[in-house]
Amino acid sequence: MAGEILKFGAMIVDALREYTNPVYIYLPPHGELRGGSWVVVDPTINEEKMEMYADPDSRGGILEPAGITEIKFRLPDQLKVMHRIDPQLAALDSELENCEDEEDRKTVKEQIAAREEQLKPVYLQAATEFADLHDKTGRMKAKGVIKEAVPWENAREFFFWRATRRMAEDNVVGQMRAADSSLTKEAAVETLKSMFSGDWEDNKAVAAFFEQKSAEIANKVNSVKATGVQAKIDALKKELEALK
Repeated sequence: MAGEILKFGAMIVDALREYTNPVYIYLPPHGELRGGSWVVVDPTINEEKMEMYADPDSRGGILEPAGITEIKFRLPDQLKVMHRIDPQLAALDSELENCEDEEDRKTVKEQIAAREEQLKPVYLQAATEFADLHDKTGRMKAKGVIKEAVPWENAREFFFWRATRRMAEDNVVGQMRAADSSLTKEAAVETLKSMFSGDWEDNKAVAAFFEQKSAEIANKVNSVKATGVQAKIDALKKELEALK
């Protein structure tokens, strides 16, 4: 509160929510995006304009793996897993059940406690490694929180063509939606995809398409505008007939 972090974070979110140009968030190699920082740049703030990408060696998540295990895999849970998996502990548990002499029971309990202490670091490390797997780029892609994995060495070329393609695409989609207010972004994009015979995910090819087929695209925009105007005329005719 003293540094007004929440205040300025909220200002960033408000600015991103209203921004009308493409925004790219990229996690570089060995970079990490966590909790409150993620909230400020999450693509869901402005899904039409914001996209997140990550290098295969980056990490992202609410908490670091050590924090996740501290919350999700506490000591009682660790002990349950140890006694379920470890053969030595299973044998000691069985021996404890069959012990009738109190002194023998005490000895077995001490052996169990010693074995548990020996296993704690191993199980904690395994759990931390498992939690770390959930923060990797592949998992972020599978969960849909990033759009694509982009290696650092390809990032400059990738974002050049991505930005070139997005600026051209957004410009045409904006013209089509201005020409027909009932047209959604998805429908406008589908119209453009129907005019393109290549891979729509290939940014370089799509950017070339917008440049080479500009005349055809302009004709399609005019066609959409004519359809939108005709729809408005038909609606006004119906409204006029209803008034008679």
